[in-house]
Amino acid sequence: MIKSLLTEYGLNWTVNRSLYSAKLKMMTTIPATEKIFEKKVDVKRLNIFNIDVLTIKDFLKNISDEKKTEIITVADKAAVGIITGFSSIELDYGNPIKWNYSPLTGVESSKDVKWYSIPDFDAERGDIKVVWEASRFTHFFYFTRAYLITADNKYYNAFSQQLKGWLKSNPYPYGANYKCGQECTLRMINALMAYTVFQSEGLTTVEDESNVTKIVELCYKKVLANFFYAHKCIKNNHTFSEICGLIIGAWCCQDGSGVRRGYKLLDKEIVKQFLPDGGFNQYSFNYQRFTLQIIECVNKIGENTGIYIIEKERIKNSVLLMYQVQAENGDVPNYGSNDGALIFPVTACGYRDFRPVLNTVYAQVEEKRLYVQGDYDEEMLWFCNGKDLALDNIERKASAFNNSGFYTLRHDDGFLMTCLQNFNSRPAHMDQLHIDLWHKGINIFCDSGTYSYASDLGKELTSTSGHNTVKIDNLEQMNKHGAFLIYDWTSCKDVKYDEKSFTGTMISKNGYEHKRQIVKTQQGYEIVDEVIGSCDSSSFFFHTPCDVSVNTYGFELFSDEKKICTVKIDSGDVEIHKFYRSLYYLRKEEINCVIVRCKMNNHRCNMKTSIVLL
Repeated sequence: MIKSLLTEYGLNWTVNRSLYSAKLKMMTTIPATEKIFEKKVDVKRLNIFNIDVLTIKDFLKNISDEKKTEIITVADKAAVGIITGFSSIELDYGNPIKWNYSPLTGVESSKDVKWYSIPDFDAERGDIKVVWEASRFTHFFYFTRAYLITADNKYYNAFSQQLKGWLKSNPYPYGANYKCGQECTLRMINALMAYTVFQSEGLTTVEDESNVTKIVELCYKKVLANFFYAHKCIKNNHTFSEICGLIIGAWCCQDGSGVRRGYKLLDKEIVKQFLPDGGFNQYSFNYQRFTLQIIECVNKIGENTGIYIIEKERIKNSVLLMYQVQAENGDVPNYGSNDGALIFPVTACGYRDFRPVLNTVYAQVEEKRLYVQGDYDEEMLWFCNGKDLALDNIERKASAFNNSGFYTLRHDDGFLMTCLQNFNSRPAHMDQLHIDLWHKGINIFCDSGTYSYASDLGKELTSTSGHNTVKIDNLEQMNKHGAFLIYDWTSCKDVKYDEKSFTGTMISKNGYEHKRQIVKTQQGYEIVDEVIGSCDSSSFFFHTPCDVSVNTYGFELFSDEKKICTVKIDSGDVEIHKFYRSLYYLRKEEINCVIVRCKMNNHRCNMKTSIVLL
C-alpha cells in the first residue's frame, strides 16, 4: 500500500498528510501549541450579499400552493428542532436544539473536548455528519423563504434564537462543530444570507448583528487555522468551500489582500480539479453540483468584492457535461459519492433535480438560461437576476468526455452512460465500466449510491458488486483502506467511441482485465464483455428498481406491471437477489439485483447481452 500511496497520491500528498497527522498529535499532546496556527480576526462588516428580496418574494408568491406548504412545513419543523437532514430525512435535535447531538444514535458528542480530539468515526456516536447537519444552518433558508411567503415573524424569531443558542453551546474551539473547515464555511455563508434577508425586512436587532459577527469570526478563524488540510491533503470540494470561506472572511475583515489571494487560489484550484471537458476530479455528480454551488456563491459576492473568477470555460463545460447526462426531469445518474448535500436549498424542486444549479451557473457564465422558465428559476434570483435571460437551445446528444471518462449513447426515449477513467486523483467507487440506462424517465439500470460513509451497507454499495459491471471471484476493481483511501487504481486502454458505439478496457492491478463494447441497435443496445484473468468465475451485475422476471433467454423488466425491457444473454446462470440503493444519504430502498454467473474458460470469459427497450 505504501508504494501505491507514493506512486498514485504522490510524494507531496504523502508528506503533507503526514505533517497534518503530526500537527494533530502535537496539539493533542501539548494543547498550547494550537496557538501557533491561530490568527487574529477582526470582523468589521457583514453586507457581502446583495439579495433582491422583493423579486424573490414575488417569485415565491407565484409558486403552487403545494410547494408553498412544503416550504412552510419544513420551516415550522425546523423552528422546533426537527431538521430535514441530507435533503431527505427528519432529524429531531430537540427544542431548544442540542447542537452536538446525533438523533440517530441518541448520543451527544463531547462539548468540552477540543475538535482535534474528537474522532471522525465513533461507533457509539455514529456518523459525525449527523451531528454536523443542523449546524450547517441550511434550514435557515427555509426560515427566510417561509417568512417571504407568510410575513410571519416566528421564522425570524427562530433564526435569531437558534443563532444565539448555537453560540452558547459551541465555544471555540470545543466540540465536533469546529472539526471541519467546510462545515464552518457553510455555517458562515448561511448565517450571513439569512441575516441579509431578515435585515432587509427590518427585523434584525443589534444582538443579531453581534451574533452573526461572532459566527463569522469563529468560522473564519477555523478556516484560517486549518486550510492546509483542505488545500494540501483533501484536494476536493472541501478546498473550494474553504477558499470561499477565506474570501468571505477576508472581505468581512476588510482585508483586501486576503480577498485577492483567495480568488487567485480559486482560479488555480479550478484548473487543478476541473478537467478541460468539465469533469470534476472527485468522480461524483453530487460533489460536482456541490462545488458548482460554491462557484455560484463566489460569483454572487463578486458584486461586492469587485473580483470575478477568471477560469470560466471549465465551469461552463462542467455544467454542459452534467446537462448531457441529465434526464428530462432534471435527475442524473447517481454516480460517485453522494452525501445528500444541497447546500443552498433555494428551490421548490426536489433534491435530485439538478436544473436549479446548472441553470444558475450557466446564467452567471454565459448570460443565457439552459431551460425554459420553471420553479428552478428561484435559485437564479438568489445568486444572479437572470429571469429575463434568453434561452440557449442546446441539444442533448451522444457525447464523449474523454478527459473525464464519461460516454453517452442516446435513443429516442432516453440514454445510456458508461464511465472508464484514467484516474489522476483519488477514486471513490469501484464503478469502472458501470452502465447507467435511462428509458422513458426510469433509471432501469441504476447505480446503487452511497448510503453512509460510516456503515457496512455504504461499503457494499460502493464496491464493485454495487455497480452494473463485472466482478471476478472475490476481487475488487481496486483496494481500499478505511472509509476513503482507495489505492491500486485501475487504468484503461483501447478506448474507442462514436455516436453509436463505445469500446474500452479496464486494467485492474488485482490481476485481470475487463473489456466492454456497447453498440446502439435499432431496438436498444448490445453489450459484449470479455474478461481475462487467472480466476474461476465472473459475475455480471444489473441493478434495477424494476420488477424482474427470469425466462429461458435471460430476463425481463417491468414498471407499473408493464414490460419496459427484455434482456437476452448468450451464456451464464441468472439469479435474482434483493439489494439496496440509496438516492439520498442515510436512506435506502430495496431494489433487484440480477446476477449472471459465468465460469472462466482458459482464463477467459465472454458474454453478450442484448437489451431491447419497449
